[in-house]
Amino acid sequence: MTDNEPDYRFTLANERTFLAWIRTSLALLACGVGVVQFVPDFGPKPLRLAAGLALAALALYLASTSYQRWQRVDDAIRSGRPLPRSMMPAVIAVGITVIVVLALVMILLG
Repeated sequence: MTDNEPDYRFTLANERTFLAWIRTSLALLACGVGVVQFVPDFGPKPLRLAAGLALAALALYLASTSYQRWQRVDDAIRSGRPLPRSMMPAVIAVGITVIVVLALVMILLG
């Protein structure tokens, strides 16, 4: 390891985090498709469509911002700066909360 290179464990941890965000986006997309296509008895169609679209939108958000997040963290690690903050956890928490509320409404209406 040279003086310019960060400890490889930090780089690999950053990569694992990036891959976790990608896996999460794929899982959200799969759930969105599943809600719309495979559970027709789960609430009214407009609510299922709204839940599926919300899940797909969260998946798109995660997939499109996870690489930028990885790059910003990598740059910070390599330059010795503090790690940047991210809105990703807050956006995902709010999005999942909205989807849970939609699911509860669908259960109650079903």
